[in-house]
Order: sequence, then C-alpha cells, then structure tokens
Amino acid sequence: MADKKKIKTALVSVFHKDGLDELLKKLNDEGVKFLSTGGTQKFIESLGYECQKVEDVTTYPSILGGRVKTLHPKVFGGILGRRENDGDQEQMKQYEIPEIDLVIVDLYPFEQTVASDASEEDIIEKIDIGGISLIRAGAKNFNDVVIVPSKSEYNILLDILNEQGAETTKAQRRMFATRAFGVSSHYDTAINAWFAKK
Repeated sequence: MADKKKIKTALVSVFHKDGLDELLKKLNDEGVKFLSTGGTQKFIESLGYECQKVEDVTTYPSILGGRVKTLHPKVFGGILGRRENDGDQEQMKQYEIPEIDLVIVDLYPFEQTVASDASEEDIIEKIDIGGISLIRAGAKNFNDVVIVPSKSEYNILLDILNEQGAETTKAQRRMFATRAFGVSSHYDTAINAWFAKK
C-alpha cells in the first residue's frame, strides 16, 4: 500500500473565497484538475483556470434553492471509494465515478449569522449540509483523500505542495482528517447550542 498519494482531482466548495487564490494557483501549476459548483466554480474560472461543473458529473443541477448541490453518489463515491479495494474500483468504473483526491471546504458561516441577529430562517439556511458531509467523507477516507476543512488549513496544504509537489503522505492526510473532525465537531456544537437556546 503506497504511503504517498498523488493529487489529480480537487473538489472545491467554499463559502469564503479569500485566501484561496495562491492555493489554486499552485494546484493548477501541479496539473490538478478542478471540480466545483456555483460561486466557487465561477471564482476558479475568473482566475483563468478550467473547472468542471459538479452537475456535469452528476447530471443533476443545483436544486432546492442551492440546498442540494454535491449530495450525489458520483461525488461521494469519488471521495469514499477505496483505491486499493477491488470491489470499490469495479463499482466506480461501472457507475463512471471519478476519483476525487482532494476536497477543499469552507462552511457556511453559521456562528457569524447567529451573532448578526439574523432571522431564524436565515440562520437555518446557514446550517451547512453538503459541506459538512464532504468534510466527513474526505476525513473518513484519509487513506486516499486530502481534506482541507476550512480556510485556516489553506496555507498548511500550500506549504506541503511547495515542499513535495502534489502528493501527500498518509501521516499528512491523517493530520488533515484530525483537523477536519475538529471543524465538524465545533460546527455541530455551535448549531446544537443555538437549538438548545430556542
């Protein structure tokens, strides 16, 4: 089992775009292909990089007012598919599921929305579903996938890319997974606290 894994395809789904430019440039320079949705896809293309639409992979548009964009077997299969598992590989080929090696997420700003005295409806809409699911999937399959769970980790990945190109060690992927579950835990704790106060 190879310890080092190459990053070939990155799924990028972020709320805040600031600080992403340098990371995207380095990934593009390393020949990494981008996959994204909505505003993030437009942002990537505005920087002059090619970016495949998630809906071209899933054959589904963003639906329910943007509530459902990435939640699809072709996306999650691409993240969760085990590269050394023959059964997984056969099914990925059968259902034309592309391998996704890197997931970059920055969640909807739930806590900031609560702090801004927004309406309950606005707060509910800032409960991220797709993003948190991407984080958990990427972290679960850290054996094969790099998960960057917030903009706080952009520079950590950038440093790794600058040092060793578009590949990571298992120890590095485990480190990102640990941070990812920390982000997920903190996010759910904030949501739980808000519901508990209501």
